[in-house]
Amino acid sequence: MEEFTMSVEEGLRLAKRVYAGKDRYAEAPPRQTAEMERSRASLIPKAPMLYAVIVDPAIVDNPDIPSYQPHVYGRCDPPALIPLHMKEIAVTTDCYIDTAFISVRGRWRLHCVMGSRRCDCRLVVPFGEQGSILGVEVNFARRSYFTQVVHREVDQNKEKFIKNEHKGFLKPTIFSLMIPQVDGGCEISIYISWSQKLLYKDGHFSFRMPFTFPEYVTPFTRMAEKQEKIQLNVNTGTEKEVIFHELTHALKEKSRHVGRFSFLYEADAENWSTKDFEFSYSVFSSDIYGGIMLNSPSMHDLDQRNMFCLCLYPGSNQMGKVFRKEVIFLVDISGSMQGKPLESVKSALLSILPELAPTDCFNIIAFNEEMYSFSSFLEPANVDLLESTTQWISKNLIACGGTNIMRPLNEALRMFDENSIQSLGLLSKTKDAVPYIFLVTDGAVENERTVCHTVKSHVENGGSLSPRICTFGIGSYCNHYFLQMLSSVSRGKYGAAYDQDSIEPEMQKWFRKALFPVLTNITVDAFDDLKAFEVYPWKLPDLLIECPLIISGRYEGKFPNTVKVEGRSADMNEKVINLKVRNSTDIPIEKVFVKQQIDLLTAQAWFFESMELEEKIAKLSIQWGIPSEYTLMIVRIEAVEQDMMKKVMSYILLILASKNKRASFHMFVNV
Repeated sequence: MEEFTMSVEEGLRLAKRVYAGKDRYAEAPPRQTAEMERSRASLIPKAPMLYAVIVDPAIVDNPDIPSYQPHVYGRCDPPALIPLHMKEIAVTTDCYIDTAFISVRGRWRLHCVMGSRRCDCRLVVPFGEQGSILGVEVNFARRSYFTQVVHREVDQNKEKFIKNEHKGFLKPTIFSLMIPQVDGGCEISIYISWSQKLLYKDGHFSFRMPFTFPEYVTPFTRMAEKQEKIQLNVNTGTEKEVIFHELTHALKEKSRHVGRFSFLYEADAENWSTKDFEFSYSVFSSDIYGGIMLNSPSMHDLDQRNMFCLCLYPGSNQMGKVFRKEVIFLVDISGSMQGKPLESVKSALLSILPELAPTDCFNIIAFNEEMYSFSSFLEPANVDLLESTTQWISKNLIACGGTNIMRPLNEALRMFDENSIQSLGLLSKTKDAVPYIFLVTDGAVENERTVCHTVKSHVENGGSLSPRICTFGIGSYCNHYFLQMLSSVSRGKYGAAYDQDSIEPEMQKWFRKALFPVLTNITVDAFDDLKAFEVYPWKLPDLLIECPLIISGRYEGKFPNTVKVEGRSADMNEKVINLKVRNSTDIPIEKVFVKQQIDLLTAQAWFFESMELEEKIAKLSIQWGIPSEYTLMIVRIEAVEQDMMKKVMSYILLILASKNKRASFHMFVNV
């Protein structure tokens, strides 16, 4: 991001050459804020933005009112990025269960390049939690570009698309796309769509979309037309009343039904939004609640089996009921963890240890090529021991060496093995506690499939007493599919942080989501009676205080009107929840869960080395426009001008032919 912010900083300096007109200076917004001058971090986009990519600074000028400023010599390397003026922005957010689908339509003007010159433009889109880009369409000057997901083996010589070196991510939550050769003064219309997850905490679902625009994207004169629209539609998937808690913008309620509501804001804006778009809501229920929704496949669906979705929520009265836990933390201290990554892991670990109850037990194993244990067995999490833990972490968590995951994982499994613990003459309380292994690593090892097979066998032999293995991957070098597979076969929770600044907050969320179950060892009786049954994730996770249980899948046969869900509660008794089954035509189940399905199938394809699964993933990816490991997102060119000319010429020829006249035409089109 440093090169990007430097380019924007240089672009804002160049933008001062753009003459706004004698009568417009008083109404022109500030070109640079004090906050921006203090920190380049403020130049990271906090809303969808479009930039002019300037290599030759001499082309920078107002396309309507030339300033005749002195010629600028030299080149910008890297190219400067000038934020373009925005004239219109419209957002539609459709939320289903735990997923939001966002579509943004925006209109920008290349206000800073001479009318006789061209430059590339760069689209940058930040998005929220677990975002996934779904598509981009660009239209200007009778030209059109749009993204499309294709198979990785597509013949690039035969397909008509542009190579886009800047199509990708500046950060895991910031998408970037280059738009080639836009004329100075041209208006650019862009449609962007993506999906992201709603956050769940303290019984509330919440949503945040980056929607904070800097002043310098406001057109020079306040007389310029500026339109802003936000539409919000929420379908919770429940038949309970929704309680609304927060809404940052002046949206007006348009409709409200049981489990659903809709809001709208539309106006000619004097100033663009200066805060992110956020909202939160809850569904009131003191006890565990949920339901099962069914969809029939469409005619064009690749899979003609029926679809289902099961949702189970913890309710608001669960904080007093806490499972006893036995926890082992496995921390990678290999050389690549040196510096901020390991310091962030240590801080996150020290923040979660005090949240263990005195009745809980824990241990810490640091590993590289060797293994360093805090204790040879699980220790009680009392205050005195936690103080000595801090000293041990400071002394022993020092980055060096390589990575060996198998040895510390086997040691942790041994500690949880009831027979091994009893043979040591130690007290085992695993039967009335939930066992956890938290694995944190940034590396990749050669025997990853062997590790997964070992854990899978242990889980199958140990049954409900097997530990939940929760995995957390740091950076892009480690094999995240391996970590996903390892957690999914053991009912664990997977988490990740791809940049150093997000390691500590993401780890804290990961710890707190996994450590506080409400219902464990969950089973659904109706699943056994269905044919051609498939469920994601395939090992049912626990219901957690900060993470509802939401699963989906395919089936043949018929669901009963009511389904019985069983699990173990914190008082160690079996609890039964009866869920109502209903057909739901207003929630697109496949669309909501296809991203989760692709991720889990990709982990399976890696584990089983299955070409059949790879092909299934590619088909799903192409059908729904979601990039995957086996597909590419390309930018196609749609020559609007050429298509229109062809239609006109065909029409003329048709008229001439009808009059029995002969004519010869030569058509030259430059698109």
